[in-house]
Amino acid sequence: MTNDAWGKVREELISRVGKNNYTTWIEPLRLSGIQHGVARFEVPTTFFGDWVSRNFADHILQQLKTSVTGLSRVEMFVATRSEASSAVANQPTAAQPTPSQSPAPRVPSAAKSRTRGANDDQVAGATLDARFTFDSFVVGKPNELAHAAARRVAEGGPVSFNPLFLYGGVGLGKTHLMHAIAHELQVRQPHLRVLYLSAEQFMYRFVQALRERQVMDFKELFRSVDVLMVDDVQFIAGKDSTQEEFFHTFNALVDQNKQIVISADRAPGEIKDMEDRIKSRLQCGLVVDLHPTDYELRLGILQQKVEFYRNQYKGLVIANGVLEFLAHRITTNVRVLEGALTRLFAFASLVGREINLDLAQDCLADILRASDRKLTIEEIQRKVAEHYNIRLSDMIGPKRLRNIARPRQVAMYLSKQLTPRSLPEIGRRFGGRDHTTIIHGVRKIEELMSTDSQLSDDLLLLRRLLQT
Repeated sequence: MTNDAWGKVREELISRVGKNNYTTWIEPLRLSGIQHGVARFEVPTTFFGDWVSRNFADHILQQLKTSVTGLSRVEMFVATRSEASSAVANQPTAAQPTPSQSPAPRVPSAAKSRTRGANDDQVAGATLDARFTFDSFVVGKPNELAHAAARRVAEGGPVSFNPLFLYGGVGLGKTHLMHAIAHELQVRQPHLRVLYLSAEQFMYRFVQALRERQVMDFKELFRSVDVLMVDDVQFIAGKDSTQEEFFHTFNALVDQNKQIVISADRAPGEIKDMEDRIKSRLQCGLVVDLHPTDYELRLGILQQKVEFYRNQYKGLVIANGVLEFLAHRITTNVRVLEGALTRLFAFASLVGREINLDLAQDCLADILRASDRKLTIEEIQRKVAEHYNIRLSDMIGPKRLRNIARPRQVAMYLSKQLTPRSLPEIGRRFGGRDHTTIIHGVRKIEELMSTDSQLSDDLLLLRRLLQT
C-alpha cells in the first residue's frame, strides 16, 4: 500500500471520527508497512497506541480494506525517539500525498509533532502558524524582555525560570512568541515532545476524558511531554475540575524538570476565579509583561511587512510618510496595524494608484476613526505608574500606602474619564476591585482637584501625554 493510498484513507477517516479525534489520534500515525494481512503503524507512546487500538482500530481497518485485499488487522508499535522524529519529518497528509511535497515546518500537537502543510486546515491550539517565528518577530523596548526570555527557553537547555509566563493585551505578540519557541525547539532538538495548545483545548480534552472514563490515559498523555505550552490560560478560571487537573499536570511536569510556557491576557494575580494555588505556581517562575507597542516598534513592524508586500505586489509605490502616519495613528494593537497595511496594498493594487497619504486616509477611514481615542486602561495605569515612579504591580496590587493609593486613584479617575469602560470593568483591571472602590477613588480625586494645585497639574500633564 502506498503513502498516497493511506492519504486517501485518512481523508475518509476525518468524516468518520471527527476533526478533533482525527487531528489528535489519526494524523500522527505513520504507516510502516503491510505484511501477511497486518498493517503496522508507528506511534509515539504505548498509551497512544493502546488508545488508538481501542477506539479507532475498527474504523482504520474498515477503510484500509477498501484499498487492500486480504487485510485482517492493524497493529501499533512504539518507535524510538529518533525513529519518531524521522517519521514526523516524512509523514504525508491528505492534502500532501508524498513526503517530498511537505515544505512547511513541524508543528507540535498533544500526541507528537505534525506537519502543517501549505493546504492543511488550522487546528486551534494544536497547529502552529508558519509565519510566527523569531525571524519575523520585531523586537522593541516594549517586548525585548519577553523576546529574550522566549529565546532562552527555545534554546532547549536548562533555564533558571519555570514556568515562563507571558502576559499582555490583544495583539502584542504573546501567541507569536509561543509559536516561535515551538518552531525553534523543533529545529534545535527535534527529539523533544512539544505540546502547544490553548487552555480551551486542554479543557475540552479533559472533559472528553471524563466523559469516556479515560482520565488516566489523559494524565499519561499530558505528563509525558518535554515542553508544555498553554495559551490563554485565563479561560480555565472558574472551571474547578479543569483547574484541578491543570494544577496536578503542572506539578508533575515541574517535578520532572520539564519546561512550561504559559500565556494570558493579564498577570497571574489578576486572573479572577483562578485558584490561589495555581496563581502561586504561575508566579514562581518568570512573569513577563508585553507592554503596548510604542511608535518605534510599530514603525519597525510596518517596515518589515512592507518588504513582504513589495514582493507580492510588484510595481506598487509607497510614498514617504505613509508608514510614519500609520504608526502614529493606529495604536490599538499589531493585528489592526498589519490589517490596515494589508488592506492598503490590496486597494492600491486594485485601483492602480500610488500609496500616498490621501489614499491611506480614504482607504482606512473606518480604522483611523476607530483608532482615535482608543485609550486602554492598561496604558493609563502604565503612564501614571511611570509619572509617580511606582511599580505597575503595586498600583494593581493590594498595598494601601499613600504613595501608592493616590496614584492608583488618579489612574482610576483617568480610566473613568478617558475610556468607555464600565465601573465593574475598571475594577477588574485594578486587581479585581469592587466598583464601589472605583467610585470612591474617582470622587476622592474630584474633591482634591479644587484644593491641590499639584494634583491638578499632574492630571493636566497626564491627560496631554495620554491623548497625544
